[in-house]
Amino acid sequence: MKEGLDLLKQDNWRFIDQTTVQIAFDALQSFATDDTLCRSVGSQISPPTTRAWVHHNTISMGIQDTKLPDLKKGINYFKEQGYRAVVRNSGGLAVVLDEGVLNLSLVFPDVERGIAIDRGYETMFALIKHMFPKYAHKMEAREIVGSYCPGSYDLSISGKKFAGISQRRMAKGVAVQIYLAVNGDQQKRAELIREFYRVSGKDRQEKYAFPDVDPSVMTTLSEMFEESLEVNDVMVKLLNALHYFSGKLESSRLMGEELDWYVAYYQRLILRNEKILANL
Repeated sequence: MKEGLDLLKQDNWRFIDQTTVQIAFDALQSFATDDTLCRSVGSQISPPTTRAWVHHNTISMGIQDTKLPDLKKGINYFKEQGYRAVVRNSGGLAVVLDEGVLNLSLVFPDVERGIAIDRGYETMFALIKHMFPKYAHKMEAREIVGSYCPGSYDLSISGKKFAGISQRRMAKGVAVQIYLAVNGDQQKRAELIREFYRVSGKDRQEKYAFPDVDPSVMTTLSEMFEESLEVNDVMVKLLNALHYFSGKLESSRLMGEELDWYVAYYQRLILRNEKILANL
């Protein structure tokens, strides 16, 4: 955990807030933003950056999800339920994004000592524990079998998952990303993903491993802490943590050549998604 704390301690933290829910704010824009920040932070144009973001009714699928035999049926199922499905450019499998799910990205340069994969995960875990000190001793980082998008750094309490972490590495930058289920019906979200895999024919193939989703192993921070938490409540805890770990915290947005990079990365993601959907 010490290495995670070391990375959190920065002379300057840049902060980008994209938590105001707008239906027009596309998840692909988020992924393009993190790619842009990887390049900017990796080239030391920008200091290490934290970005907070929320999306309206979106399913963020992993690359492996595109190998499902009947993916088109699965995507149509999501549409029927009022969700848009996109394919992200980082690891993992399908997750649900909505107004009750807060996403955080920590973007670091990977140009000097290098940041091992586990160190990136431990850094995010250290941040979440610092944000919720009352419950930190109960939190575990291990795979929760039966959760959607299972991974070795699922965050849980008493065997119930409330967050998942992934990483994106490019252009000498590392983006460590987490989704935090703050409130809402996490069992319903899990049922949505479980039905998606059934409709998409996960059991009719043997090459890839897709989870047998068990809604009972998924939870939210509000449910676990037995208190009514909103995204804004968690944002206050995040900003307090960044103030604690940094000499200077600066609120910002993409600027200068970052805007040009962003447009290029966004177009690349759009074309990639269009190509995947065209092949269904």
